[in-house]
Amino acid sequence: MRYAGFLLVILLSNIIQGITGFAGTILAMPPSLMLVGYDTAKPVLNVLGLLSGIYVYAGHRKQVNWAEFKKIVAVMAVGIVGGIFLKGFFAEKEQVLYQLLGFFVIVLSVQGIWKVQKEKEESGQGDGNTLGGGGNTSPALYLLLVPAGIVHGIFVSGGPLLIGYLTKRIRDKVSFRATISTVWVVLNTIILLDDIRSGLWNPELMKIQVISVPFLLAGMVIGSRLFAKMSQRLFMMITYVLLFISGISLLVK
Repeated sequence: MRYAGFLLVILLSNIIQGITGFAGTILAMPPSLMLVGYDTAKPVLNVLGLLSGIYVYAGHRKQVNWAEFKKIVAVMAVGIVGGIFLKGFFAEKEQVLYQLLGFFVIVLSVQGIWKVQKEKEESGQGDGNTLGGGGNTSPALYLLLVPAGIVHGIFVSGGPLLIGYLTKRIRDKVSFRATISTVWVVLNTIILLDDIRSGLWNPELMKIQVISVPFLLAGMVIGSRLFAKMSQRLFMMITYVLLFISGISLLVK
């Protein structure tokens, strides 16, 4: 039953991933940690994030903002190395990791809900298919990318912090989704190599990974179809509400 629940989480979270290009892993991680534990959830969700990035990139590679992509990968890769190093300090202390992630998720979800609502009030019109900000060149923005890399290195969930950077740089939702998905292809590959080095992969984990892929693909197909029909703003709001619920569930675990 635990693994059946894990597969259902993968399906539902990747519907959101197919729409937004970033929320699948951060939504899936809290319930997955509770269902199957860190040593299964983290490597499996990492590979699924990698595959979902390839899926989006394959259909929208012409919309990738390569200038932003290069900056993000260069800075976040450094953060990922730091996250992998810090992860070792929490060996045998998974409960602390869960609570830290829960707090992190709640803060980001509340901030995100406030931001989406504020943008709605400020715009007053439009179809919701562009993102607020765009073109902001403040050097302070780059400070978001290092902690994004650290969080991604530990939880494969650096997307929300990267969103804080990317929404200030790219307004078009198609380019936004294509760029962030391409970032995950590179960064999740780095994490996959470290998981292999750490000895996390074994026959049982590989079997779970293979079984999970059809659920990923089903979620991405459904999400991609919804993406073409519905407002980005609506789905961002849904995503942040789900994040808040997930964060609460981790804190009370």
